Amino acid sequence: MSQRYRITRAFQENGASAQTISLEECKQYFTSKPDFSYSSVFTVIGATSMSIDGDFFMWSYNDTQIPFRHYDGDIYVSGTNKAVIPMVVEVAGELGADVLEE
Repeated sequence: MSQRYRITRAFQENGASAQTISLEECKQYFTSKPDFSYSSVFTVIGATSMSIDGDFFMWSYNDTQIPFRHYDGDIYVSGTNKAVIPMVVEVAGELGADVLEE
């Protein structure tokens, strides 16, 4: 089973931040990041190919595209590439959210 991280505000007490991270907030935030781009489809290419519809913010890291997926008020990202951990922590900190390892 692969490791995954969830960036969420679900554990925050009611304060200045909303309990969920909105898609509009994500679009505004990730637009300010030069190595991220938005995509409404993520395609996995391998022995078989599969396309997944959704809201993906693709992080360009070296020659790799790593999807940060906005879903139901949270952001999810695979932890299979260890380089993603500092980026997850940075994104969560800037959005006033927590990181949950799933």
